[in-house]
Amino acid sequence: MNSHISCLPGILLLSAIVGGDAQATNGYFTHGTGVRTQATAGVSFALPQDALAAATNPAGTGLVGDRLDAGLTWFQPDRGSSITGNLAGADGNYDGNDDAWFLLPDIGFTRAVNEQFSWGVAVYGNGGMNTSYSDNPYAAFGATGTAGVDLAQAFITPSVAWRQGAHSFGAAATFAYQRFEARGLAPFDGFSSRPGSVTDRGHDSSTGWGIKLGWMGEVSEGITLGVAWSSEVDMSNFDDYAGLFADDGGFDIPESFGTGIAWELSSALTLAADWQRILYSDINSVGNPLAPLLAGVPLGVANGPGFGWEDSDVYKLGAVYRATDTVTLRAGVSHMDQPIPASETFFNILAPGVIETHLSFGASWAMSNKNEWNIAYTHGLEKTVRGANSIPMPFGGGEADLTMHQNILAIGFTRHF
Repeated sequence: MNSHISCLPGILLLSAIVGGDAQATNGYFTHGTGVRTQATAGVSFALPQDALAAATNPAGTGLVGDRLDAGLTWFQPDRGSSITGNLAGADGNYDGNDDAWFLLPDIGFTRAVNEQFSWGVAVYGNGGMNTSYSDNPYAAFGATGTAGVDLAQAFITPSVAWRQGAHSFGAAATFAYQRFEARGLAPFDGFSSRPGSVTDRGHDSSTGWGIKLGWMGEVSEGITLGVAWSSEVDMSNFDDYAGLFADDGGFDIPESFGTGIAWELSSALTLAADWQRILYSDINSVGNPLAPLLAGVPLGVANGPGFGWEDSDVYKLGAVYRATDTVTLRAGVSHMDQPIPASETFFNILAPGVIETHLSFGASWAMSNKNEWNIAYTHGLEKTVRGANSIPMPFGGGEADLTMHQNILAIGFTRHF
């Protein structure tokens, strides 16, 4: 067995353990998986660029060759909230950045069995959310200590792909691991079906499985189309937070799907565009509004109150320019429809995933025909969602506003075999 294959299981296990630290980009999905994809703002349905392609479209496993791609992303979100017009005395500006930055590893490996069949495995963080308020926004309602949440998701995705002419068909199974903690939410304990299982229980974890299916094909000279679907991942419950999340601690991972086009304008320049839809509203704990809480429906029950997130469409445009034989430049922009309605900002002080637009650029440098270095930078433009009838009168009324921007810097290494 070749040495690069024999060491792979250990590398993948290490990445699975430390990967998936909390983040938020397109809602709480990552904007792109792999350093090269991050540099094009996540464009990937018809533009596979590395061994992590199966994270979006497993058909890409059959198109990227024999390779190992590893990356490390420095993620720095700036999140905060403000409360105005509150009769309980909660007015103020709140900084949610006690945890200032995170490191996120990813790694992927692909190998061709013959001209038709390839296999691969990718390990990556798909999403998450973190807030940490030293000044608790809910203190006026009886909360003590710091407030915030920490949600992290890590995926292991083995994939296979079959090539037939100019077409590639892919399938993957995904093992998902989640970790969650909530702090400083004591005022909501009295609105729960399971008091004592709402807040300050430390980290809890859950696991589950899903599938991915995809196709890519060159439909005319220089033009490639791609389509992919990722199933909802049925996760085990967060038992320690069965009084916070609907369905006794349920927090499944939403279904998503999309399509893309890549157009090779010349041997040096490729343009690509994606559309993706994320079905946040299908997950009760995420998509259900908070309003039923005021009608006597407690937190934690079947189909109970949630964070009120809506389904979202993401639009992406990217470019890859081969400047020289050794240097490739990349850039991209993406825009997401806002998932958090203005009426749902009060509970989402904990999860202000409001960024809509990302700008990205990056480059690759080939040291030889075997080894390459990759770098990417992404800025999530600042976005504020202003509350509208957002704080219920039992909590004193008024409005909660949410604000976030982000900086993301990634570096990676590619080894071709």
